[in-house]
Amino acid sequence: MASITGSAISFAAPALRRSQAVNKLSSLNSVSFFSARKSFPSIGSAPLRLQISCAAKKETLDKVCEIVKKQLALADGTAVTGESKFTELGADSLDTVEIVMGLEEAFEISVDEGSAQEIATVQDAADLIEQLVEAKA
Repeated sequence: MASITGSAISFAAPALRRSQAVNKLSSLNSVSFFSARKSFPSIGSAPLRLQISCAAKKETLDKVCEIVKKQLALADGTAVTGESKFTELGADSLDTVEIVMGLEEAFEISVDEGSAQEIATVQDAADLIEQLVEAKA
């Protein structure tokens, strides 16, 4: 699932053909384009920004939420969403390691230590899993 945010579409390197830009973007998780052009009369002279980000599938996010709830022994009524931060859910560093181990087992992947340290939210974990599963295939 991809989402696009921004006020206008503008490429920082206009010499790139569309196909080259698409090929360069296809392997990235998040991309930002900046332009200081003033060729958009309706927007004025403000710099433009476009951000494209790919989010994990709903099924992956739901499975990660369930694993996090189980690993942290959260009450049934506790809401866990993609925006939930592990620290806000009461996880310490050991809990986070156990969550990552549970995710590795459930999705049959291996998460390197550097990537594991960058996980702060449930969505971060789901996005990383999508990347690793795709790379494994």
